Amino acid sequence: MNHRICKTLPYFNVIILVFTLLSLQQVAAQSDNKATLKGQVLDSLSATPLGFASIRVFSAAEKKLVNGNITSEAGAFSITLPFGHYYSEVEFMGYGAYTSSSFILSAATPEHDLGIIRLSANTSTLKEVTVEAQKSMMQLSLDKKIFNVGQDLANTGGSATDVLMNVPSVSVDPEGNIKLRGSDNVRILIDGKPSGLVSFKGGSGLQQLQASMIERVEVITNPSARYEAEGMAGIINIVLKKERNQGFNGSFELITGTPTNFGGAANLNYRHKKVNFFINYGIAYRVTPGTGKLYQEVNGEDSLFILKQSNKNSITGFNNNIRGGLDFYFTETSILTGSYLFRRSDVNRITDIRYEDYLNDPGNLRSYTLRRQDEDETEPNSEYSLIYKKSFGEKDHDLIAEVKFLDNWESSDQLFTQNRFANDGTEAGTVQTSLNDEFEKTWLFQLDYIQPIGKEGKFETGVRSSFRDMVNDYVVSERNASGEYVPMAGLDNVFVYNENIHAVYGILGNKQKKISYQAGLRAEWTDVKTTLRETNEVNPRKYTNLFPSGHFTVDLPRENAVQLSYSRRVRRPFYNDLSPFMTFSDSRNFFSGNPDLNPEFSNVFEVGHLKYFEKGSLSSSVYYRSTDGKIDRIRTVNDQGNSVTITENLKSENAYGIELTGDYSPARWWKLDLNINFFHADIDGSNIIETYKATTYSWFARQTSRFTLPGNFDIQLRANYEAPQKTAQGRRKSLYFTDFSTSKDILKGRGTLYFSVLDIFNSRRMRTITRGENFYTDSNFLQRRRQINFTMTYRIRQAKVAKKMEE
Repeated sequence: MNHRICKTLPYFNVIILVFTLLSLQQVAAQSDNKATLKGQVLDSLSATPLGFASIRVFSAAEKKLVNGNITSEAGAFSITLPFGHYYSEVEFMGYGAYTSSSFILSAATPEHDLGIIRLSANTSTLKEVTVEAQKSMMQLSLDKKIFNVGQDLANTGGSATDVLMNVPSVSVDPEGNIKLRGSDNVRILIDGKPSGLVSFKGGSGLQQLQASMIERVEVITNPSARYEAEGMAGIINIVLKKERNQGFNGSFELITGTPTNFGGAANLNYRHKKVNFFINYGIAYRVTPGTGKLYQEVNGEDSLFILKQSNKNSITGFNNNIRGGLDFYFTETSILTGSYLFRRSDVNRITDIRYEDYLNDPGNLRSYTLRRQDEDETEPNSEYSLIYKKSFGEKDHDLIAEVKFLDNWESSDQLFTQNRFANDGTEAGTVQTSLNDEFEKTWLFQLDYIQPIGKEGKFETGVRSSFRDMVNDYVVSERNASGEYVPMAGLDNVFVYNENIHAVYGILGNKQKKISYQAGLRAEWTDVKTTLRETNEVNPRKYTNLFPSGHFTVDLPRENAVQLSYSRRVRRPFYNDLSPFMTFSDSRNFFSGNPDLNPEFSNVFEVGHLKYFEKGSLSSSVYYRSTDGKIDRIRTVNDQGNSVTITENLKSENAYGIELTGDYSPARWWKLDLNINFFHADIDGSNIIETYKATTYSWFARQTSRFTLPGNFDIQLRANYEAPQKTAQGRRKSLYFTDFSTSKDILKGRGTLYFSVLDIFNSRRMRTITRGENFYTDSNFLQRRRQINFTMTYRIRQAKVAKKMEE
């Protein structure tokens, strides 16, 4: 067994032992109970079980808390009580509370069944406006965290990337890379399925999706076999808005901000009897300025070459998103949904770079070079989806079938002009162009079936097939003395990526008293082939893998629950990881993929604990990831000071950490949210270069305070901090930033004004130090400056889920 695994296993044994002792202590402390209270909690509209809802039982006479518990994943609960006269309260975040009538438990009636308790979301319609109780910003359960976007004031006027930046466990670095618990190996889904918004550029495509189109974000840190195995750190699922209330309702949003941020959005819904129509539209015009600096030393045979580089860029983007569709209700248990999403992004990117070259001494300037990139980029994406859901007579007895087609392409036309000025007065210039066309077509077929077994158990099974074809036509040309553009050697090719993945899974789960268990197995067959047409380089990959998962949950007294889980995960190389074409925007620093890259595999273990309090909740977890073939970027620098960064398979990474997420309301007008993640990682890249090894401890924290004031004012403050972290070649310095937001209801509650300042101190900088055998590099980049937004929202017969001060 790997010695690093052996070293970490005692930590898990201790934690499991502590949880077990706490459980036994609580059980032993109870007196001999002779009666039972039971029932089941469901959503009033969808009849979906509400797992981990809190149940409290009070004495009818003294109104004191006697006992409590939380519901299972199936929404069921059972509480043992001494004989007596009681009433109970049922609560679930985001839903109205339920209070039962009083009941008596005695020798004659040792069991009382509250039956099915249906909770309704905390909204009620009064003519054209709803302003009632608050839907919680976070809903915590053992297997996922749900973040309700509408409650976060900082999201208004922003994009989906801004939303993810504020989600517990999730961080977004200044370059737009999305990480979950410090790992960028995370699977991002839209409405539970792959999307063109996460395609050519990874998660950066989410910058074109308006935040107002998002209903909620779900974070699943250790998914079961039900989900595709992609994503070592877990899954982030972005759920788009869609109402199903009878009649017409909708909301409209107007945005303005600085640096330039103009936009609008509309979310409309109309349901009449068996047909429900929905449409979301967003438009945005943004200008995003950024700056950066880089200092580099390269050791030659007898000289020291020094580079001082400064960057200044401006990205002007015009984005349109439209999503529409309908639900047809054959019956209330048989629904067919068809939808279409179209997104178009038109971007102009201007980047000016100044290179200053010194020899041996930072004061000995030998030459400087000016380079400008002028890029026009067009990116239209289309998605077609058809879903059928059939619910049978029994609860949790469902059949779901889906067909989805993605049709995406991107065209990039870049012009590079560069002039070098030497200290002897000589001048040299070059003009280059880069044409880059990318195409993607993906078909997805999925069928899922759920069959209840007995009273608490169920069996799930499903099949899934995806067919993905991508083509990248790439050429870089340079203008010669006669003014003609001639393709540069090695920079004219067509890269073809073909991926077929087929999967089948099965999950069996049940519950015995207070113990729930679930075991699953997923099999995936992968067929990937990359081709370089001009040079006829073909690289086929075929492999079959099994991905087991297991979840074991114990419901403890007094609203506690503990879950142990395991899953095996995979990260297949992304398209950009494999594409061998060099980025050309920076003539000194090049980035490229690696067609020979292999997938990385991880075993993920997690122990989670959930506790509800009267004024809040706390979710804690300890996790461990063992990764083979970790995919990472490795930077090398030649004697001329030019760097190449390429993706490689490192030998391994072993990481473990502790995460705490909670919310607390010290007063009716004050709400606190906190997310802290501590982790340790051992990175071994000695298969690339012997010295590429690192051991790092790091942590990040996010704290949000929200104040509800008289006059329908809300104020929100958020602070973020990411501690320094070692990498295989150096370290990333600390990252920190602060946001401020406020809102006020207007027009008798039909409208709301929002004002936000993101990154108040312009401190959200990506700062790294990288070392190699012959070089040292220190970089500091600010990709987006402080953003100030002003937004107005107007609603028609639609709820604003926000809290008013009680009179």
